[in-house]
Amino acid sequence: MGESDNWRDLKYQETFEQELRGLEKRRAADTTCTVEDIEGTLKHLYVMDGADWGGRGDLQDVVLYATIAAYEHFIAEWKAET
Repeated sequence: MGESDNWRDLKYQETFEQELRGLEKRRAADTTCTVEDIEGTLKHLYVMDGADWGGRGDLQDVVLYATIAAYEHFIAEWKAET
């Protein structure tokens, strides 16, 4: 992977970590938030991913993929607690 691709990795990691922090804060602050709520948002993210026909661009693809990965990770961790 060349220098020109490094920005993708950096943006992916930044977005992934930012989304996880946001999800953790939401769960801590909102006692009504359930794993099903988070799964509902993830479903919408999947729809957004499938709705692109090449018009989003590299940056938005990276951001969306990292966001989806963060939601999947968060949900798996939450479910593993119970």
